[in-house]
Amino acid sequence: MKTQKVLFITGASSGFGFEIAKAALENGDKVIATVRSKPEDLAAKLNKDPNLLITIMDVSNEEQVREAVAEGLLAFEKIDVLINNAGFGIITAIEEATDAEVKQQYETNVFGLLNVTRAVLPHMRANRAGHIINFSSLFGFDAIPGWALYGSTKYAVEGLSKGLAVELEPLGIKVTAVEPGLFRTAFLSAGSFGVSKNVIDDYQGTVGPMRSAGDTLHGKQPGDPLKLASVIIILAHTENPPVQLPIGKDSIGMFRKSTEKTIAIIKKWEGVSGNTDFLDARSVL
Repeated sequence: MKTQKVLFITGASSGFGFEIAKAALENGDKVIATVRSKPEDLAAKLNKDPNLLITIMDVSNEEQVREAVAEGLLAFEKIDVLINNAGFGIITAIEEATDAEVKQQYETNVFGLLNVTRAVLPHMRANRAGHIINFSSLFGFDAIPGWALYGSTKYAVEGLSKGLAVELEPLGIKVTAVEPGLFRTAFLSAGSFGVSKNVIDDYQGTVGPMRSAGDTLHGKQPGDPLKLASVIIILAHTENPPVQLPIGKDSIGMFRKSTEKTIAIIKKWEGVSGNTDFLDARSVL
């Protein structure tokens, strides 16, 4: 018999979050869906399903986060799977980005993820069970001009996910960082991502093309969001999930290329960079 799960999904108003919520309900699961505003719009799109609770929550607002988690537990008594999906991107050269733009990017993509994770973990620890699925990106494998600042937040998500995985494994809690490639959502549509206010001419050759790439690529991304949602539902019901999961052929390809580049660097430099121990030193790894 299929086990019904309770999924807590951030950023559920559109994109991946919406498709995952829809797929979970169709799978017979219960969903706590968080949105920053207009919960009635999501309720209408999901036909006011009785297994659905919609709550207003900005991941950067700790008080709202705690209230949303408490509301979800009151309604469904447990949270089996936390899906940290909320996030946004900004196209900018790192030097171009203002302090405010950098902080806003990290406030949502990193600190917001931590806010929600900290709020849900006491419940999961008490149950000695649970699964945290953190949305990273193919940009969390390697740097792309114009997307490096956004990518750096996903590098942080990768590190946090791996750290959580080793800390929570003895407590029966699983952690997975999923790394989608380019999927046909509204992420690249006008108004869905930020563009730095500062523009430095020296970056025109690298970052410049990226400023208009969203409009060019939007609607032509190779990935199907419905198929990604199906992967997440399978993952949420997997007993022993992986710590990392690239999703999409482009993400898998970038992961492989990044790994190959790292191996090549080690091969070239190991004779120098690896020759740094005391002669009597023993490996601690």
